[in-house]
Amino acid sequence: MKYGIIKAYILKELTELFRTRLIIMVYLMPTMILLLFGYGIRMEVTNARIIILDHDNSFYSRTLISKFEHSKYFKPTISNMSEQEALHLIKKAKADMVLIIPSSFQKRLLHAQKSELGLFVDGAFPSRAVTMENYVRGVVLNAARQSGDLAFKKGIITINSRNLFNQAMRDEDAMVPGLIGLVLLVAPAILSALLIVKEKEKGTIFNFYASAVSKTEFIVAKLTPVFMLHSVNIFILFLWATYLFKVEFRGSFLLYWAVSELYILISLGIGMLISIITRSQIAAVVLTVIVTLLPGFLYSGIILPISAMDKASYIEAHLFPVMYYNHILYDCFLIGEGLKSETILLYIGILIFYAVALLGLGRVFLKKELG
Repeated sequence: MKYGIIKAYILKELTELFRTRLIIMVYLMPTMILLLFGYGIRMEVTNARIIILDHDNSFYSRTLISKFEHSKYFKPTISNMSEQEALHLIKKAKADMVLIIPSSFQKRLLHAQKSELGLFVDGAFPSRAVTMENYVRGVVLNAARQSGDLAFKKGIITINSRNLFNQAMRDEDAMVPGLIGLVLLVAPAILSALLIVKEKEKGTIFNFYASAVSKTEFIVAKLTPVFMLHSVNIFILFLWATYLFKVEFRGSFLLYWAVSELYILISLGIGMLISIITRSQIAAVVLTVIVTLLPGFLYSGIILPISAMDKASYIEAHLFPVMYYNHILYDCFLIGEGLKSETILLYIGILIFYAVALLGLGRVFLKKELG
């Protein structure tokens, strides 16, 4: 391998990145994605607009209403309107839920009889609807438990629950590590997807065809500058996660760094393959976004846990490297099991396979002639 030629190519690529201002995208794009999605994606529902129709107007009903009034999850409105009027407000998107307290609410509780509350929820967004319904159930059960009525005094089983790994149930702890996996998949791939295809558009690829530079030397020279520049993002994103979003880091930083470098190689391999098979920069960028961004969201475990997916989605998730990397990331940030986990060791091996396979395929498909 001719290291002098590789060095000359690397300097040429770095000069080109600075001259075309693409160096700005290297650091601006990952930070923008992390900040926008880190602050923008929220699984928690707060200030849900709930209309409460109190037909009982009793001590127990007012106690229940006070629980809603002192909860950050609800923005209650106590009203005497009819049920049809209240439901119409949901239809007009002016309310999220309607809770109906029946006129016999307190009487039935005092006689230890079953009492039912009516709840109507805006189900246009199913996940949000389920979350709001669970919040209502939690408030009602909490109010009933504290009221001391006979119906709940009969209960002999209680649940003392504790959340592991994310005790405060913060959205940031759940989202930010996964977003790092998304960023380090998309950003390096987009930049590397432009490396070879731009040579085709400009015609400078003929310099490579006519030179004595081997395919391996050409690939190493092309990918090394992008690899070095994006390696810095590993540390930048870590600082954003731990200091800006206050995500705890419980694992090995060495493991986080080493696996992230490996993951960047995978991303570069994806971009390089796309750059080889496409003929225009626009096509390369569009194809890269489709191949990286969509799987990065759908099959990385950020929005939906992999274990909760149906059979087809579960299999698809295991075809993309982002799932394996994100599993390691969540371990590094929230759990700290590290290399003591057999699953982590297996996933590192799978990531090594992806890196070798993608870079190897890139060398195979790269032609040293006009084709």
